[in-house]
Parts: sequence; structure tokens; C-alpha cells
Amino acid sequence: MKRFALLATAALLASPVAFADTNLCQTNLQEIDDNMATNMATLGEPAKSQVEEYVEQARQAQQSGDTEACIAHTTKALQELKGPGSSGSGGTSGTGSGASN
Repeated sequence: MKRFALLATAALLASPVAFADTNLCQTNLQEIDDNMATNMATLGEPAKSQVEEYVEQARQAQQSGDTEACIAHTTKALQELKGPGSSGSGGTSGTGSGASN
């Protein structure tokens, strides 16, 4: 009986995580759609094509049920839309160096 309770608890705890991942995939796709009009106009051609490719791969992954791939592709597309230095580094490396001279 303890095993059943433990398994049931584990299943309940794991299910919101799977739902959250699916929700993140959809949220990222919506954010990309919202930003496409404004950012795509100022985005250069190599980056523009890359964003479109990531979005296509994300939609295919979503349709096939591969949530992890969808999140990975949408995250890359959002980074491209936000421009250089948006890969998580914050773009602050080197800030303030040499200011005290």
C-alpha cells in the first residue's frame, strides 16, 4: 500500500511539470508571434532566416509532441529576436573596467 501511495504521489508531482513544459512551448511561440512584426523589420537577413527556421522547427516539434525540442527552438528564436548578447550573459562583461584610471 505504501508503494502505491508513493507512486501516486510521484505521478501527481510529475504531471504539472509536463504541463508547464507544454505551456512554456506555447508561451514562447506566442511571444515570438507578438515580436515578429516589430523585430523582424529591424533584423538583418541571416538572423531573420534563422528565426524563421527555428520557428518552423519548433512548430514541427510541437506537432509531434516533442516539447523539449519545441522549447529549445523557441528559446533560440527569441534570443535571435532580442539581438546579440541575449544568450544569457546579460551583456555586462567588461562593464566598468578601466573606469578608475
